[in-house]
Amino acid sequence: MGELRVEIDLRTGLAPYEQIRSQVVAHVAAGRLRVGDRLPTIRALATDLGLAPGTVARAYRELEAAGVVTTRRRAGTVVADGVSPTDVAARHAAHELVRTGREAGLSDDAIVDVLRGALLGAHRPERGAPH
Repeated sequence: MGELRVEIDLRTGLAPYEQIRSQVVAHVAAGRLRVGDRLPTIRALATDLGLAPGTVARAYRELEAAGVVTTRRRAGTVVADGVSPTDVAARHAAHELVRTGREAGLSDDAIVDVLRGALLGAHRPERGAPH
């Protein structure tokens, strides 16, 4: 079973909930957390990190919305079934694209257009060819 190690650096300017979210994603992507591994309770992680429980709750909500974790009453918050490191990385990139696009004032349609342009411009290796 994987162990979640999270460190918060208040000097970075990155919101603590985002630091938690990104570190959980990194642990899953690296295989240090696997499907079914339990994350600490919101209260326990908040206490360990010296944060408000709402901060940890927001990180967990975003992780759940991205499909990285699921929360069940008796099981707590666990790494979601069917999540792969590749999926996690792609979902993270998609969320970053949306966040960056919205911060730049782009509409959702414009953000989708940016993604389509990237897909059209990306080289796809032929089947069986090395990447």
